[in-house]
Amino acid sequence: MKIGLLQMDIQFGQPAKNRVYVESQFKKIQNENYDLIVLPELWSTGYDLTRLDDIADKNAEESILFLKKLAQTYNVHIIGGSVANKKDDKVYNTMLVVDKQGELVHEYSKLHLFKLMDEHHYLSAGKDSPSFTLADIHFGGFICYDIRFPEWIRKPVLEGAQVIVVVAEWPEPRTDHWLTLLKARAIENQSYVLACNRMGSDPNNQFAGNSIIIDPWGETLAQGGINEEIVTATIDISNVKAIRSRIPVFDDRRPNEYS
Repeated sequence: MKIGLLQMDIQFGQPAKNRVYVESQFKKIQNENYDLIVLPELWSTGYDLTRLDDIADKNAEESILFLKKLAQTYNVHIIGGSVANKKDDKVYNTMLVVDKQGELVHEYSKLHLFKLMDEHHYLSAGKDSPSFTLADIHFGGFICYDIRFPEWIRKPVLEGAQVIVVVAEWPEPRTDHWLTLLKARAIENQSYVLACNRMGSDPNNQFAGNSIIIDPWGETLAQGGINEEIVTATIDISNVKAIRSRIPVFDDRRPNEYS
């Protein structure tokens, strides 16, 4: 499976401009035979939290239609980062997954809200499962701060997930944390990690970029810098089984002793 992580800057609070940019990137790569494209967290609005009540996408309808059209037009699976999703009187930070036929296959709203960036004042925590299947591969999909909670990442892996996907707006001052946590999640879960972070800045933050694809042995297959780019690698799912057989972590777990 050929993966592309769309490491992009985000126009602050400008959904229409961000959709135009994303579509322009899909046009550029339409002949490069990607199987899966991953977008970053809140790619349509950025962290314009104080205006989310006005600019959030009602029931994510416009974002879903946009991603479906891209998937069908360019014949590619899309993990559509996440969008500000307004449901009733609440706003959620919601990952959208669309297959190349244009079918919405999964939604996941961020469980762990990051209080240091005031998310809890403007967003509501979701209660969705992070597990989904795309192209006959079992994934676990997470959003940014989620990666600091290894027990949450382990949940879909115990259900059979072979690939962990993380979409983020991770700040530059904690770049080392980003890379270290992602490596740890790959190694301890013996899973591929596909982590798409934004780059650039907003009025309050400078973001880290450094989107990365890591194999189940913890080795980096591809890593971005701090500029706009598409971070690309091809993954072989059969490697997951091979590595899990080399060090049988899951056979040696003793969950009865962990509580």
